[in-house]
Amino acid sequence: MIHAIETARDLVARPGRASLSDPRAGDPPVVTALLTSPGFLSALDGLAKRLGKDEQAVRAEAAGYLREMSAVHDPVVAGTWERFARWMVRGYDILADDNALAELRRLDRRHSLIFLISHRSYLDEFALPPLLVRARLDPPYGLAGANLNFFPLGTIARRIGMVHVRRATTDIPVYRLALRSYVGHMVAAGVNLMWSIEGGRTRTGKLRPPRHGLLRYVSDALESSELADALIVPVSILYDQLPFHEVARMAQEARGTAKQPEDLRWLIGYARGLKTRLGGIHIDFGTPIPLRERLQAYRADGVEDGQLVERVALEVCHRINRTTPVTATAAVCVAMLGADRALTLDEVCATVAPLARYLSRRGWPVAAASDLTDRSTVRRTLQDLVNSGVLTCFAGGPETVWGMAADQHLVAAVYRNSAVHVLLVRAIAELALLSIARHGGGTLRGAWEEALELRELLKFDFFFAARAEFAEELWSEVEIMAGGTRPSEVGPADAERWLRDAAPLVAHLVLRPFIDAYRVVAEQLVLADDDADLDEDRFFADCLDLGRQWAMQRRVASEESVSAEMFRTALKMARHRGLLEPGADPHELVARRRALAVQLDRVLHAVQEIATLGTTSAVVPPGPQASLRSVPNGVVPGPQASLRSVPDGVVSDGVGG
Repeated sequence: MIHAIETARDLVARPGRASLSDPRAGDPPVVTALLTSPGFLSALDGLAKRLGKDEQAVRAEAAGYLREMSAVHDPVVAGTWERFARWMVRGYDILADDNALAELRRLDRRHSLIFLISHRSYLDEFALPPLLVRARLDPPYGLAGANLNFFPLGTIARRIGMVHVRRATTDIPVYRLALRSYVGHMVAAGVNLMWSIEGGRTRTGKLRPPRHGLLRYVSDALESSELADALIVPVSILYDQLPFHEVARMAQEARGTAKQPEDLRWLIGYARGLKTRLGGIHIDFGTPIPLRERLQAYRADGVEDGQLVERVALEVCHRINRTTPVTATAAVCVAMLGADRALTLDEVCATVAPLARYLSRRGWPVAAASDLTDRSTVRRTLQDLVNSGVLTCFAGGPETVWGMAADQHLVAAVYRNSAVHVLLVRAIAELALLSIARHGGGTLRGAWEEALELRELLKFDFFFAARAEFAEELWSEVEIMAGGTRPSEVGPADAERWLRDAAPLVAHLVLRPFIDAYRVVAEQLVLADDDADLDEDRFFADCLDLGRQWAMQRRVASEESVSAEMFRTALKMARHRGLLEPGADPHELVARRRALAVQLDRVLHAVQEIATLGTTSAVVPPGPQASLRSVPNGVVPGPQASLRSVPDGVVSDGVGG
């Protein structure tokens, strides 16, 4: 509030004083440089003309925004902040690869480093920047939401390089120009930068869709300069457990509770709640991406200029996911949410141990190199989740059992979802094989089309590789289930046998919560009949009510699917399919909405078959073989071929494509 009043005063001219757009003695160098830059001033004057505003008024407005954004690195304040940051993360061990930090230190000598992070907690800014400073890298300038720009946090943060950025700027064109110029100047100055590629904290535990604005500003500045190429450093930040009060609030917001505004009272309460030991904060760095070089490569591949930044952002998200390890907490929550009943230690290990073997086969890292096949590791993780209130424990019977605590499904899902990207293609491969096993005339072409249909359905929730790479990933998963060799032909009996012998089967563990949430939204759209102009707040409230009803009726498998965050993504998918298209034929609109519900029911039925496959008899009687040699060339891989050869245009690329 104090800073807002100061900004407002800055915009009021005072008699006898210099123009408000003139540099001041206390302005940081970047502000002074921009306010005396002919290019920046000319751009402001052009904007003023387009807006029909007075040039001096627009210059003064921009000067106020620049001072609002301005940040410096003050060594004295930085030392105080370092001690405060250590106190804030006192409940954690910060774990990072020293070799990776040494390599970043070497690259830092010659390149500007742009750290794009996965944002899981308010504690991220207390964990990563001090780690980089201790590793003797140039301290980065962070770009963070203006929601944390309150006294005294915002005042201090601006002195340790934190640039507070407003989120809603659509109606403030002068602000957008000032921000673009500010970021461009920092890029030209060769400083290190850092921000969340998602634009905010995840509410579900998995990576959110990327935001492109800041990355576009950086790309534009880099391509218009002769500076050395900047390197994007994908950064995964992962917690064994999040602060209790923070993750509980996330779950409440997912159920429709309004977000609590951040202020001094909030900060004091948040800091007081950080007393408990909660394990580790795992910070992992992906392979850096030379930004200018990558933009040129995409352009050479025929990517249009308007899609270049989106492609880079998706690649960053892929690399963050690929460097994110699986925690013991995530593995245990996979087991507990999949069963949704109390389990003995042996039963939990029966799910976690096969998952551990699968991760080993994939070469996927486990956080802190934990041994997920070790019973003591699993027991300790169960007890940690009991201590945090996520699980309950009953030891009064012959065997000790652990179960989900009341109203904790969404919290457990946050931890489970931190590993869901590891199992996503495996889950789709299981359903693709099931399509062969379930139909006597099932073919590999049909299995591939099934996989593409699922990829298209889920692309607003997950990041998929480009078609060729996705195809190779899918076939690699089939190879694992087939015992390590790529078969030349697949028949229903083969597909069923591989599914029965595969461990773990994960489609129900990974996909069902999201498909259930989609199904709630599809039902609500059907109930809306031919209304294309939805009141989204009312619509999501209705979805939450319907989801609660279905959870009580067991029409959805778990309460974790009753989530406003998941419903928002489902509505994006529906809008992409034209199910909210204004002016659409009412009868056709209703028919398309019902068709989505039918498609989701079919997927849910297949997911349930995977869930029960281990205890049922044959899915279908053996049928004729689906031979790779009997399918047209270039559709599916044979022993010497690859799914890379699937022709372009089979599935449209969109978000996550």
